[in-house]
Amino acid sequence: MIDRKFFFDHVRSNLFAGKLSTSQVDGMTFILDVWEESHAAKDDRWLAYALGTTFHETARTMQPIKEFGSDKRFHDLYDIGGKNPPLARQLGNLRPGDGVLFHGRGYVQLTGRTNYTTMQKAFGGDLTSSRAAADGVMQPDLAAKIMFKGMIEGTFTGKKLADFFNATKEDWRNARKIINGLDHADDIAGFAKKFRAAISHTV
Repeated sequence: MIDRKFFFDHVRSNLFAGKLSTSQVDGMTFILDVWEESHAAKDDRWLAYALGTTFHETARTMQPIKEFGSDKRFHDLYDIGGKNPPLARQLGNLRPGDGVLFHGRGYVQLTGRTNYTTMQKAFGGDLTSSRAAADGVMQPDLAAKIMFKGMIEGTFTGKKLADFFNATKEDWRNARKIINGLDHADDIAGFAKKFRAAISHTV
């Protein structure tokens, strides 16, 4: 089990400029709880990289957030009738309106009808019938489960944590390909290494 006091003392000093809000603590607590409940026997570098990713993707709030932007932006980016139909098809956004409905949400910005459908099948409930249903991804416990499933199994991009962290490999930079190419890869690698130091103490 992760020494929570050591963890929060360490991240407060090394990642959050000496101060943590209640919501930041709560968000990280959800992630740690889901990890210890379902993944504790796995490589702790996986948890560290997931936390580093969350730190970046949520703008350091450590709470599930919605992708920044307007409905017009989401339509242009992700909709089959928008400006990038090949990306829309890649995301499974084949119906008009899917680009807006399935914009990014959660700790790691779950995006696209295919990903929402996959997580709906995995965890039950309704994440695809309406905007309100899709907003279910914002529940912290579910958001953490989605993050770990996608990153461990490679459902987001085809790349998974074990591709970059295993008995013979430790590649903090290229692990970004699990989520989004090499976008901010060096920044996230640095965050993740600091999180790993914070989870190094167990009880």
